[in-house]
Amino acid sequence: MRVRRVTLGLVALAALAVFSLVAWDFLQLSRRTPPLAPTEARADRVVVEKSARRLTLLRDRTPLKSYDVALGSTPIGHKQQEGDGRTPEGLYVIDFKHPRSRFHLALRVSYPDANDRSNAAKRGMTPGSDIMIHGLPNGLGWLGALHLQRDWTDGCIAVTDKQIEEIWAMVDVGTRVEIKP
Repeated sequence: MRVRRVTLGLVALAALAVFSLVAWDFLQLSRRTPPLAPTEARADRVVVEKSARRLTLLRDRTPLKSYDVALGSTPIGHKQQEGDGRTPEGLYVIDFKHPRSRFHLALRVSYPDANDRSNAAKRGMTPGSDIMIHGLPNGLGWLGALHLQRDWTDGCIAVTDKQIEEIWAMVDVGTRVEIKP
């Protein structure tokens, strides 16, 4: 009987420790934005190749770093409307850096542009918004590369938390983003 109580106590203590770590990450209590990389190490262009599930940072057409990504849950084709699960295709820019995102850190892509809004309006739909390059959901950073097993976002481009920290440091607001099929 005593061994069982000790075992249950240890299991409860371990569960509390895991819960505390997840809650700490979820609440972002220790989150700090990474410092920017030196100017010569920053990207002037981000290229996402949806078919290859790859994001590449470039400077003067020279690749600086590449990352495997997860996309929207319906990755084939250009985003047409809110809720379609597609990742947009086309030329955009990073228009905002979100340091307190629900997905660790996030860089907002300027979708929808005027053409995207017009095309959605012709169909009587809204184009959707808040397409981001982001990390994993807060509290789930421990998943790491396991998130690549399937496309799971609502149309965003997802990398690991460590990778979004690198990208954050290397990409400024105003950086061009090209999303290819």
